[in-house]
Parts: sequence; structure tokens; C-alpha cells
Amino acid sequence: MQEYQKVDIYNVTNGERFSTYLILAEKNSKTISVNGAAAHKVSMNDVLIICSYASLDSKEVALHKPTLVYFDKYNNITDIKNSISEQKLHSV
Repeated sequence: MQEYQKVDIYNVTNGERFSTYLILAEKNSKTISVNGAAAHKVSMNDVLIICSYASLDSKEVALHKPTLVYFDKYNNITDIKNSISEQKLHSV
């Protein structure tokens, strides 16, 4: 992801969804800060999903593998994947 790139934020803790942009933080600081009006949509220790997107042509789409990065509560990387497990419906 790049500085000033637009991203969508999904707050898993409170259900808020909003768009914002990236601001550079000190290298290796593990900083995630939300500024301005968007700061009203998150609280310390909320679980966030940060999504960036790309425009791809049909040939690129066929070859594209997303990068999914998972973190612990201290913002240490715990896993990196290229796909999400197939979602299956369960009968109740």
C-alpha cells in the first residue's frame, strides 16, 4: 500500500465502514492511526480490516492473487495468505 492511497476500513468491533487514505508512519512503528472525522468511527483496541484495491484487466484478473495479512493485538504479523477458505453454508 502507498501513502495517500484510498483505502476502505471495516471496523469489526462496532460495524462502522468508511473510506480514508494512508498517511506515512515511522518505519517499524506498527502504527495505525485514524485522524480527522474518521477518528469518531474507531476506538483504541478496535479490530479493523483495511482494504486496498486495484483495477485489473481480464488477463490480470485471471492471474491475480490477493495478499491477506493477519496481525495480533500488538500489530505483529501472524500470517500471510493469498486466499480465503471457501465459504460453506451449514444447515441449522
